[in-house]
Amino acid sequence: MERLPTGIPVLDRELDGGLPAGSVVALTADPASQSELFLNTFASVRETLYLTTVRSAEAVESGLSASSVEIGDPVVEAVDGEDPIADARGFLPSVPDEGTVIVDSAEPLEAASPLSYRSLLSDLGDRIEETDATAVIHALETGGERSRNRVVTEQVADVVFDLRTVVTGTAIENRLAVPKFRGGAALEEPVKLKLTDTVSVDTSRDIA
Repeated sequence: MERLPTGIPVLDRELDGGLPAGSVVALTADPASQSELFLNTFASVRETLYLTTVRSAEAVESGLSASSVEIGDPVVEAVDGEDPIADARGFLPSVPDEGTVIVDSAEPLEAASPLSYRSLLSDLGDRIEETDATAVIHALETGGERSRNRVVTEQVADVVFDLRTVVTGTAIENRLAVPKFRGGAALEEPVKLKLTDTVSVDTSRDIA
């Protein structure tokens, strides 16, 4: 099966070259984390359709331009109408062949009825498979009770990237777990990362 690089060397090594073409990925993270660095990196390696559901298209484009990650020329579209499910579905024909589609973030779509949301994810999965592309759904963890549709997001996803950020008195620690990898091998243990203006491996030693 063809693998599409993530743009993050440590992940590509651990995942035997990257993500299988046609995969839907859920990136779960704290809203106060540096998880957007992952989105910027994913947008740097292939032609990208970036669907923003919370920030304006202008804000996303400004953030991508200011990023230390060298970005190509992603197409940024705002999903901000009265029916975000219909808006998002309308952009699916624009998913580039062997490209990337980023959904940032999932929450406004997950607020829809379970039937409507499952239908959108089904259409997204079909389109990603048709184009041998990769979809990344940015799913933020608020700390409250998980909605039924968040469970659906993780169930439908072929791959789950779970970014955990812990703030201590002296440091900020970021660890990425890959607990789910349909069609491949999940990672046995989290990868310790340094998230500053780019994504890199944290080589500092843990002190018990």
